[in-house]
Amino acid sequence: MDTINSATCYTAKDYKSDVKPVWCPGCGDYAVLSAFTKAFADLGLEPHRIAVVSGIGCSSRIPAYTNCYGFHSIHGRGLAVAAGIKLARPDLTVVAAGGDGDGFSIGGNHFIHACRRNVDMTYVVMDNRVYGMTKGQPSPTTEADWDASAMAPPGGTGVSPFHPLGMALAAGANFIARAFAGDPNGTAELIAQAIRHPGFSFVAVMSPCVTYREEQREWKTLMRKSGMETATDPAQAARNLMEDDGYNLGVLYKGSRSPYSPYRPASAAISDLDAEFAL
Repeated sequence: MDTINSATCYTAKDYKSDVKPVWCPGCGDYAVLSAFTKAFADLGLEPHRIAVVSGIGCSSRIPAYTNCYGFHSIHGRGLAVAAGIKLARPDLTVVAAGGDGDGFSIGGNHFIHACRRNVDMTYVVMDNRVYGMTKGQPSPTTEADWDASAMAPPGGTGVSPFHPLGMALAAGANFIARAFAGDPNGTAELIAQAIRHPGFSFVAVMSPCVTYREEQREWKTLMRKSGMETATDPAQAARNLMEDDGYNLGVLYKGSRSPYSPYRPASAAISDLDAEFAL
């Protein structure tokens, strides 16, 4: 990210809009929204210098609930819009928000290439392992044997779940972390670290959907701070992931790749440009 403003003191409420969230009672996304605004305040970011971008889904409502520039894009395309904003306006802090369905299904290809390109922005995905907005179908991260919903095939899908952290590492993300909505202060800290870190930062937030997956209430007893040291070598991070059970919280990987910097040709006179197209 660019320089942090330390001259002005902001509080979390300075980043909240007047729009009231409409998530279901108990949704983890309430805490993630709180973590967003706390992270912005902790960093001292000016609201008009932040752009929050999303795709489609419950979690993608977040831009409307913030008092920053916002863009609610179409399904799976939030990262493409966010990258375009950051490249056109490098002075802005750009944060993309989405869910496991939006980000890893129709948006999966954008996710892979956003990691690869390493544009200096942050992607926060609220993963509840279910399509909550469309009433409880399995998502890309749903366990293969989950069949607790009438929307799921009997016995589960039988398809191995998508591994967001492993994919992000393999594709080249420069910062990878896992947070838990039940710990909003810890989530805010990780989001702030992600924004500070140069390049493409990915924060997977385990955000329970207690409406369609009531068993996720147990996550609060399973989530724990990782005892592993943050890796700076991709090979070590990959080894750590092999031992990860999905409930370790913290920063998995901090890379040192330079953020993507687009080629910007020197300015030319209009007459010179016209000459290039002369017949």
